[in-house]
This record gives sequence, structure tokens and C-alpha cells, in this order.
Amino acid sequence: MNVGLFIPCYIDALYPKVGIATYRLLRYFGVDVSYPSHQTCCGQPMANGGFERMSIKLAEKFTDMFAPYDYVVAPSASCAAFVRVNYPSILNHECKVTQSTMDVVEFIHDVVKPDHIGGAFPHVVSVHNSCHGVRELGLSSPSEGHLPRFNKIIDLLKLKRGITIKEPERPDECCGFGGMFSVEEPAVSARMGLDKVKRHMATGAEYVTGADSSCLMHMSGIARKQGLDIQFKHVVEILAEGI
Repeated sequence: MNVGLFIPCYIDALYPKVGIATYRLLRYFGVDVSYPSHQTCCGQPMANGGFERMSIKLAEKFTDMFAPYDYVVAPSASCAAFVRVNYPSILNHECKVTQSTMDVVEFIHDVVKPDHIGGAFPHVVSVHNSCHGVRELGLSSPSEGHLPRFNKIIDLLKLKRGITIKEPERPDECCGFGGMFSVEEPAVSARMGLDKVKRHMATGAEYVTGADSSCLMHMSGIARKQGLDIQFKHVVEILAEGI
């Protein structure tokens, strides 16, 4: 199988190490992965802001660019969810690319299905379950669904030597980022983020990890502003450590 790697805008601009770690991790598992160099934004910011028609050309470019690949993999649950869930209505048709776009955690867990990962991460981590990942991609079980508990992020982290994994109280409650919500309701967003950071810290964790750099960015900014001693690292950075 061949994989097209999609790197979202904010990861490209602010967290390039996450993109590099994703590529390294996929190569480590023997995946034939390519990075189309002329890729652009998937269109999520425009659509979330109420300008869905402005995202049509970006959606068309995305589907054309990634059409040759068996899978499209992104280190971003929210962007992968946007393509898979929203593109069919934006483009007014289903296509192979929307169905084959996956978050990297989802792809490794469900398609690669590893039974081991090299390297070690001898730290205590608290897992952040982002809204898109939980409720649109099924990376973990939603608490309101009263379903048997599962968590694909935790399943992968358990393969890492030396790691101690925790979850906060209210494990799938929103951190308050929510894209445009953090712009339109900054005070509410910041308070939600602070509450979430404190719940993560209450687990005794050294790091907060998850599948969305946007959520981690929001919480890390709040932690820095409040002088809180907690670090944030995307799950692929932990999984790629030492391989």
C-alpha cells in the first residue's frame, strides 16, 4: 500500500517536528509514504468560519492531489475528520480520497496493527482525547455513549517501554479550543482550557499527549501563561522516540 502524507497548516508552520515524527514512524513500520510537495490547507478554517464555499477549491485540489494513494494519513484528528466527514457535502459527492483519509493514530492502530514499537519513553503521560478524534473518528469511546471503553491512543502508547499512562477526570471533555470558538469566546475558551490542564496535572503527569496539535497548542499556551509545570507532546513524537 502507498500512503500520501498530509501535513496540516499549523503543524507545517508551528510544529514541524510532528510532521517529521509522523514520517519517521510510518517508515519505521515499513509503510511506503510520500509527501506531495504542493499540498495546501484542507479548507477547514474557512468552512468552520461560515465560508464553506471558499473551501471548495481547496477540497478539489486535495482530492485531486491525493487520488493516486491508497491512504491519506495526517497527524491531526480534526483535519482528517474534516476531510472524511465534511468533504462529501462540500463537494456534493463521495470519493475514494474522503473514505481513505485517516488520522495517523487511526491508521497505525487499525491498518498497520503493530505488536511492538522500539525505543522507550520513561515518563508519566496524561492522554488528551480531542473532540473530533472521539466523536467523528472513533479514536476512543465517547463517555456519553455508555459503550465499552476503548482508546486507540492508549493502545499504541502501551507498546512503548517505560511509559506510565494516565487519563484525567472527565477524559473526553473539550479543552476549549474548538477552532473559531477560541476566537469568538476567548474568555470561556481559556477557562475551559485551564480546567482541562489542571485535570491533566492532577494525574501526576509530566506530559500531556494527544492526536491534535491544536488542542495541545491551546493548553500549552494556557499552561505557560499561568506558569504551570507541565509539558505537551504529540503522540507521534512519543511513539517515534528512540526508533
